[in-house]
Amino acid sequence: MSENKIRKEDALNYHSEVPGKIAVVPTTNTNTQRDLALAYSPGVAEPCIEIAKNVEDVYKYTAKGNLVAVISNGTAVLGLGNLGPEASKPVMEGKGVLFKIFAGIDVFDIELNTTDPEEFIKVVKAMEPTFGGVNLEDIKAPEAFMIEERLKAEMNIPVMHDDQHGTAIISGAAMLNALELVDKKIEEVKMIVSGAGASALSCSRIFIELGMKRENIVMLDSKGVIRSDRGNLDKYKTQFATDLDLHGLDDAIEGMDIFLGLSRGDILKPELLLKMADNPIVFALANPDPEIPYQIALDTRSDLIMATGRSDHPNQVNNVLGFPFIFRGALDVRATEINEAMKLAAVKALAALAKEPVPDLVARAYNQEKIVFGRDYIIPKPLDPRLLTTVAPAVAKAAMDSGVARYPITDWEAYKGELRKRLGSDDSVVRFIMDKAKSNPKRIVFAEADDHRILKAVQIGLDDGIIVSPILLGNKDKINEIISEHQLDLADVKIIDTRSSELEEKRKEFAKIYFEKRKRKGVNVYEAASLMKRRSYFGTMMVETGEADGLISGLSRKYADTIRPGLEIIGTRNNNKLVSMYMMLTKKGPIFFADTTIIPNPTSEELVRIAVMAARAVKDGINIEPRIAMLSYSNFGSSDLPEPRIVRKAVEILKRDHPDLKVDGEVQANLAFNQETLKENYPFSNLVEGAPNILIFPNLASANISYKLQQALNGTEAIGPILLGMNKPVHVLQIGSTVREIVNMIGIAAVDAQLREEGK
Repeated sequence: MSENKIRKEDALNYHSEVPGKIAVVPTTNTNTQRDLALAYSPGVAEPCIEIAKNVEDVYKYTAKGNLVAVISNGTAVLGLGNLGPEASKPVMEGKGVLFKIFAGIDVFDIELNTTDPEEFIKVVKAMEPTFGGVNLEDIKAPEAFMIEERLKAEMNIPVMHDDQHGTAIISGAAMLNALELVDKKIEEVKMIVSGAGASALSCSRIFIELGMKRENIVMLDSKGVIRSDRGNLDKYKTQFATDLDLHGLDDAIEGMDIFLGLSRGDILKPELLLKMADNPIVFALANPDPEIPYQIALDTRSDLIMATGRSDHPNQVNNVLGFPFIFRGALDVRATEINEAMKLAAVKALAALAKEPVPDLVARAYNQEKIVFGRDYIIPKPLDPRLLTTVAPAVAKAAMDSGVARYPITDWEAYKGELRKRLGSDDSVVRFIMDKAKSNPKRIVFAEADDHRILKAVQIGLDDGIIVSPILLGNKDKINEIISEHQLDLADVKIIDTRSSELEEKRKEFAKIYFEKRKRKGVNVYEAASLMKRRSYFGTMMVETGEADGLISGLSRKYADTIRPGLEIIGTRNNNKLVSMYMMLTKKGPIFFADTTIIPNPTSEELVRIAVMAARAVKDGINIEPRIAMLSYSNFGSSDLPEPRIVRKAVEILKRDHPDLKVDGEVQANLAFNQETLKENYPFSNLVEGAPNILIFPNLASANISYKLQQALNGTEAIGPILLGMNKPVHVLQIGSTVREIVNMIGIAAVDAQLREEGK
């Protein structure tokens, strides 16, 4: 996979379109005057009285138990240094986003305008009644150590400086597994540490907790080896000062088993790597450039196990594997702190999870047939859905066992079920699609490349690695003018003007193929040649002949005109009718609507085909187990009018011919999502077991109206229309699609092309 590239303009636009990344939204009904009276005065007085009687009831009546403060003073923002509190706010908001999407935790980000540790501590302590936990972030060392130590000692809620402990926890898990693979004992190995900041010190401490001997650790800062005879060492570095006669990386690395890098890029030269012991372990965690480039390291030592902080290499040490789940477990038992026992529990849970069989969902997200424990997989992948139900319970149990939990869990299976429900509204399906797309990027041809939205989307697709060698169709001068105007880095991208005289031979070649396909459909030789000047026809022919893997078109053209070239040139599987589907990213999770744009009044047999094709696309392309509701205005035979009968017959055919599908109907849309009412009135329905994620509509009008109402009234993000049934990937944009929507469709097209390669 290629590393994501983020351009300045895109980053600034992302943060300014709607300023910031987080918002406060009500979690209760606020529609009526009675609702407001309950939410505020006079109803709010009652929980206030109860909390005054018993302060622990604050967890019962408020959001405190699921609210974390992410706090910084901006003195060490990312790798950029002391930028100040305002400049740290985008980072703190981003941390809040990660808390929410990975663990369902709400966050207030707080930026403090002080560099005085005592003042910082005083302010944070005063906010304890508000929060269930505190995540300290981007505070420079050594003040960060003192601030965390004091707050942990003086507050009665979990406090963690993630810059220290997050990296340490993930690295600790990876280290345990790496040592197991090379058959070395942690109490015997020797480690050299490049860097002496918060992360390096914390990593070293947790390795000692896991069994490494302090005397076997040699640490370097910018001045060289931290030796006991060096003056002006603070108390934190003094803990790792060595008496050995070592001075720099070149002599200190000799015979070392482990290199831990938390410093800067390109300092571990190949000749230094060669000095290490057999089966060396290298954690080169400097970002964005590791201490030694990944491929150079592997070319230098074939016996190497290597981890980096980058997503484009195996064994990514990523803090998102830790902090959301650690806080989740701590909050859920109302822990008074995050202690060493809880951190070590997270380490061991992560290490153990990497040895478990990896779900197909995860392997497919990274475009691998299988992922197994070994040198290229010593730590779980960030997209592994088991992290929440593995790490959080381990942390919660450790809190209970170590005596810092105030709300013990008794039913662990029920707790894991609650954890899964917390993420039900997450649109992680989009992340899955994009990660799968970038694992094996495809060549996509764009028929309307003279639009700045297409070009911006292509730039993002290249930067994110979800496409490779894109092809732009249109007037070269106009496209290059737009590229220059928007300062895009597309100079090396192929541009084809389909009307250019230079393409005469290619047009003749395509026209000949097209004529053979359509000569019995009323097309003559001259019409075939003329059509090849049209970008939609030329681009479709590129897909048909294998010069591109997929086509995206339709941004400024009528829907029928856009799909016609695909139907005429590429055709549909088994000559069936084409079907379309929208993926709606709702608060209940992704729900797929079909058929939304093509078949006006489907027969029972056509409804069956729509359902089967949608189910296959959802399962194979997105790895979601299909649950299908066949919709109508009738419930299980309550009306015998023609339309419900058509749907009813389709359900009968599906249950007979596709017994493996979870499908039922005909059913009204609201009832399909009300499992309690379904169970009470229609207990025989298999929709009782869970809400549907695929909705099949009785006709085009109802499907089209429904998805557009979802967009307009609920602000639901729609991805589509996704065309199902084409012989090769051809995908259509809505007229006026945004850049984000185009990027989403690029991901869909790339995954579609991957599935064709796999024979699906």
